[in-house]
Amino acid sequence: MAALNPVQAEASDFLCYPAIDVRQGRVVRLAQGDYARETRYDDDPLAPIRDYAAQGAQWLHLVDLDAARAGGYTLLPLLARIRAETGLRVQTGGGVRGRDDVARILDGGADRVVIGSLAVRRPDEVLAWLEEFGAQRITVALDTRRIDAQWRLPVHGWTETATETLDDLVRRFAAGGLIHLLSTDIARDGMLSGPNLDLYEHLLATAPTLRVQASGGVRTVADVVAARARGCAGIVLGRALLERRFTLAQALSC
Repeated sequence: MAALNPVQAEASDFLCYPAIDVRQGRVVRLAQGDYARETRYDDDPLAPIRDYAAQGAQWLHLVDLDAARAGGYTLLPLLARIRAETGLRVQTGGGVRGRDDVARILDGGADRVVIGSLAVRRPDEVLAWLEEFGAQRITVALDTRRIDAQWRLPVHGWTETATETLDDLVRRFAAGGLIHLLSTDIARDGMLSGPNLDLYEHLLATAPTLRVQASGGVRTVADVVAARARGCAGIVLGRALLERRFTLAQALSC
């Protein structure tokens, strides 16, 4: 039997993405994306990252919270150290405002750039980047909220709601070649209330070709098992790992 190429091999695996959110140089978590509801963890982001690598992580999900608010990705020095000291593959975002930001982050060592609100506000540009940089180099992250029996897309700090629904945009990106979709139910984000498994089942029914990453609310290894059983390709693990509710090694072994 012929060996799998790297893309095929990745597609056959469920991936756990330990998440590190950085604000003012520290590891933090925000409750439901609210900067006023911040919990601080390590002062040195490399400390937990080295630990995750030692436990067997393949990937890291790295977020620049300062840039997410003000623009201008600031974590290139940290990204370089992560690659040099751990060898982890990294998907990272925060503050992506245009094509040059994507190129700069990829050139800085990222394996994938995470694009969030821009994918809602200017999807045609993001579709062009999928073609230019390759679909394996971009993850579209869509934060969503259930409003009037529909999954809607809050924008501008979640203070406004886009006209296009989550379903509409997901179908559009899938048709345009997107592979990696990360979606977070805002109500679950940072709340340790369990991921919204119905959301991920719905997304996979809407666009079966996508590799969907679950995010938000994970509290136990059972949540990881359940996301995998629902068809997710991976899961982002944040607060639960930082608070040692379970270990990454336990998640990877399930």
